[in-house]
Amino acid sequence: MSNSGGPDSGQPVQDTPHLRVLAQYVKDLSFENPTAADGIRAGEAAPAIDMGIDVNARPLQDGDSYEVDLRIGAKAMRGEDVMFITELVYSGVFQFVNVPAEDVEPLLLIECPRLLFPFSRRLLAEVTREGGYPPLLIDPIDFAALYRAQLRDRQATPGG
Repeated sequence: MSNSGGPDSGQPVQDTPHLRVLAQYVKDLSFENPTAADGIRAGEAAPAIDMGIDVNARPLQDGDSYEVDLRIGAKAMRGEDVMFITELVYSGVFQFVNVPAEDVEPLLLIECPRLLFPFSRRLLAEVTREGGYPPLLIDPIDFAALYRAQLRDRQATPGG
């Protein structure tokens, strides 16, 4: 029996490019609920939610793995009142095997956050539900479009 992997083993063939998820974890999570006592009132309009998303990646000291941070922040307002503010940094450690150098950045900023997103979404839904609100259900995110926008911004910046 061979250890090199293949179509029948469920493992990648030894020399094919592939991605390994070595770890994933909550790096930072905060939830502020300043108006908890009167946060949910019958007949009140749903709060307006302002959301921000950011992805960062950095190589780790071992040289062949990377930490990717998916940062999601949300602020819910009803009029001038802050209903809640939540921020999550959900991270993963990824290793690339036989991946060409030019493909690493797009994988780090598109594929890795795509793998982290469902876990981040679930955590934010749970924390807002536990805060006394309906779960915050975030729509799927097009990380490829975010990456393309980031590339355009870099190219538009002098020296970028």
